[in-house]
Amino acid sequence: MGGGQQQLQQLSQELQAIDEEIEEVEADIDELETEKSEIDEAVEAIETLESGSTVQVPLGGGAYLRAEIQDIDEVIVSLGGGYAAEQEQGDAIEALRSRQDVLDERIAELRGEVEGLEEESEEIEQQAQQMQQQMQQQQMQQMQGQMSGEGEDEDE
Repeated sequence: MGGGQQQLQQLSQELQAIDEEIEEVEADIDELETEKSEIDEAVEAIETLESGSTVQVPLGGGAYLRAEIQDIDEVIVSLGGGYAAEQEQGDAIEALRSRQDVLDERIAELRGEVEGLEEESEEIEQQAQQMQQQMQQQQMQQMQGQMSGEGEDEDE
């Protein structure tokens, strides 16, 4: 009996670990989705703004400055690893879109990971339910055995 309880506790801990892992992966997905949205906003800005337009430039800490765009035809795009390059408008948009494609692939991988973890979680839950049912049946059989044993004692 004690072994069954111990196994159930172990399964419960496994489920908890899987749930935590799912939460972490979903948080990663949210971050990537946010990055994709920011890229959409950047592409929209590049496509709609013109040289001479006034924009608000974030300085950090919730502070902004108004600035005038000198040249919308040349856009500075992050290449990753702390590097950036000045690119023509069309090339900049292409670079941003290709970064979105990479993000899409990563999001798809992570969603697959979540599905796998959820399947694993369901299997463990089923195992735990089966174990609980078996333990309940054993308890019932023991109780019936004790009751029938008591009955025989009374007859004697």
